[in-house]
Amino acid sequence: YFTRTVHTRFLLPSHLMKPAPFQYVAARTLEQALELKAEHGDEARFLAGGQSLVPTMNFRLTQPTMLIDINPLMALAGIRSSAPQTLRVGAMTRYAKLEREEATARHLPLIHEALPHIAHPQIRNRGTIGGNLAHADPASEMPAIVLTLGGKVRAQSTRGERWIAAADFFVGALTTALDPDELLTEVELPVAPPRCGSCFMEMSRRRGDFAIIGVACTVRLDADDRCGAARIGLCNAGDTPVFATRASESLAGRQIGKPEIDEAADLVRRSIEPGGNVHASKEFQRHIAGVLTARALAAANERARREH
Repeated sequence: YFTRTVHTRFLLPSHLMKPAPFQYVAARTLEQALELKAEHGDEARFLAGGQSLVPTMNFRLTQPTMLIDINPLMALAGIRSSAPQTLRVGAMTRYAKLEREEATARHLPLIHEALPHIAHPQIRNRGTIGGNLAHADPASEMPAIVLTLGGKVRAQSTRGERWIAAADFFVGALTTALDPDELLTEVELPVAPPRCGSCFMEMSRRRGDFAIIGVACTVRLDADDRCGAARIGLCNAGDTPVFATRASESLAGRQIGKPEIDEAADLVRRSIEPGGNVHASKEFQRHIAGVLTARALAAANERARREH
């Protein structure tokens, strides 16, 4: 492999800010990447798509002393079946590739519907699912979607590997359960079962902006058209992606109609603690969360009824 130290000027206007000096290594094997991370710990960062990391480095919000480029590790990209009811997506799979895959539309319809909402095509051409999940931005769509689906991620280090459920992975804003020497290498997701409908909706100021609120939901119906299970997740509704447990459980075993949907939407409204910002107050975010929950649940329920 090759390594180099990048030096940059410091006194620049903010719009021309460049990162602090760092050492760059293009890893040629997974083992090499993990060994470097074990050696340097928190001082090193993995470079995947770079769509979140590089801007924070340019503004010196993140100042790693070493950048470990894992783009050469093509074995970490792609989609494969891991069991009859699950798919595994490599961490280096780019959003644009995921968007074009037939398996995404067929087996992961919630992700397929959400992908066009994620930033812009230029970003999706470079951004990776693993990098996005490891960045753990609570306003980002994919963490909330993986949480809603009940997915899990594979973490590897020189010490071994472990699987972490999405519910345990996101522990705070921009903070995950990954140890300093671990790399997220894979995401495992359940495929959509029969008689299951899903829907993703978000509201943003402009297309491609972070969502003011985003809602992902799935509804599975039994033979009597009663709700066998429902799952509702939200982005930008708290310090982490949010799974609306009470709202989801309120629908189980019931025929889903307007009263049930309104009840679930109200439970979502009352359970979240959005941060508010210059574009939307906390109260407005709660209101939008309820509106989008009702719309998404109605759409998911109707789609489930059409599945046979």
